[in-house]
Amino acid sequence: MIATIENLVDGQRFLARLRNEYRGFFAADGPLVIARAPGRLDVMGGIADYSGATVCEMPIAEAAFVALQPREDDMICVRTTADVANNEVTVKLSELPIDYDTARQQLTGHEATMWAAYILGAFVVLACEGGMSLAAGANVLLDSAVPLGKGVSSSAAIEVATLRALTAAAGLDVSSYELAVLAQTIENRVVGAPCGLMDQLTSVFGEAHHLLKIKCQPEGQITSLAIPDDLHFVGIDSGVRHAVTGASYGDVRVAAFMGYRMIADTLNLKFEISDLSQVRIADPIYQGFLCNIPLAEFQAQFAALLPEQMSGEDFLARFGGTTDIITKVDPAKTYSVRAATTHPVKEEARVQQFITLLAEPTTNENLQLLGELMYQAHTSYSRCGLGSSATDALVKAVHKAGPDNDVFGAKITGGGSGGTVAVLARGETGLSTATEIAAQHARQFGITPYIFRGSSPGTAQVEPIFLEGL
Repeated sequence: MIATIENLVDGQRFLARLRNEYRGFFAADGPLVIARAPGRLDVMGGIADYSGATVCEMPIAEAAFVALQPREDDMICVRTTADVANNEVTVKLSELPIDYDTARQQLTGHEATMWAAYILGAFVVLACEGGMSLAAGANVLLDSAVPLGKGVSSSAAIEVATLRALTAAAGLDVSSYELAVLAQTIENRVVGAPCGLMDQLTSVFGEAHHLLKIKCQPEGQITSLAIPDDLHFVGIDSGVRHAVTGASYGDVRVAAFMGYRMIADTLNLKFEISDLSQVRIADPIYQGFLCNIPLAEFQAQFAALLPEQMSGEDFLARFGGTTDIITKVDPAKTYSVRAATTHPVKEEARVQQFITLLAEPTTNENLQLLGELMYQAHTSYSRCGLGSSATDALVKAVHKAGPDNDVFGAKITGGGSGGTVAVLARGETGLSTATEIAAQHARQFGITPYIFRGSSPGTAQVEPIFLEGL
């Protein structure tokens, strides 16, 4: 069912704020288009997305709003309502680079205005992908309630909302799936973060009170899984800032592709190496994805062949490169190949079991099994080097409170290394327990407690609105 921004509580709040506080940013009589896109809570699957995993993601209640007004001149004026030192950036449309390397250098070179790269990147990507250059500039206002650095995909929400507003204003015919891919391109090619597609797909296709089940492969299925009425997936902020651009996330991704390259070599699959140290492999067995390897087969045939660690220099000398077009092997680094390769294979098996259990009656036994899968996923993150003491403390607190207090499982989310912990809770008792755990954690670490409660529809289910002036 398609909703409208005016019918959403946060949409009403944004429209009131737009008229009361930011009317002066726009021309009084010019048309505006407004779009909304939510963040997401990674329940299961996480960093296995780039290895072709099935993931379960929940669109959260917090969302980003973008109000966009076309201009008659060449200027793009971008403003954020966030409390930052530089809250406005102005550039000429004609001066925006139309190649990704230059765009990344120009738009991400200053930390104070880094937030604008996710918005201006939309203009760059539309020009680079399919030649969808725009005729004139625009005034763009960003108002996002998705907290930064919490591991709930604030960047995807901004990218998706911006693209939805921009394509609607320009009358461009872009499908919902294409919108998600364009948003990922901003992340990968402009911002330089090596993320998969699950965040953007959830921000586009997510459905309130459902998990979005995504098979992260070409032509992969996207379906909604109803969350039983008495169950809740909530997120608790650990207080440690998460950044998908951090070296640890990128290193784990690189190591996973190194492992796949070694497995393909073991199978004597045909390959070609380009001068960019990228490899093309003809793989009729697993189609290039670790998650297509059955767990029993992986453990029997491949696990023992993978080194615990391997230097990038040794790997490149022997294998030439990986199939990943987003990351490159650094000769100076040492990578934990076995753990990074094992995680997506085992995670796929866990996710499939999780999906099956979620459809069954919510008995204590089934809920404890669901929770155990989340705990296992959390442990696997740590083996990859993506844990943190703060997220570990939250997971331990949930485990200690346990089923007697209606909390059943917890895990670090998204790219790991801090950010948010997802918690499985039942009923009001479980929500109260999660709230108290968050409060205790906040006191222990000296932070302000924050809980992500509830969900909301993705941008594909919320039509942009057009206003004839404010």
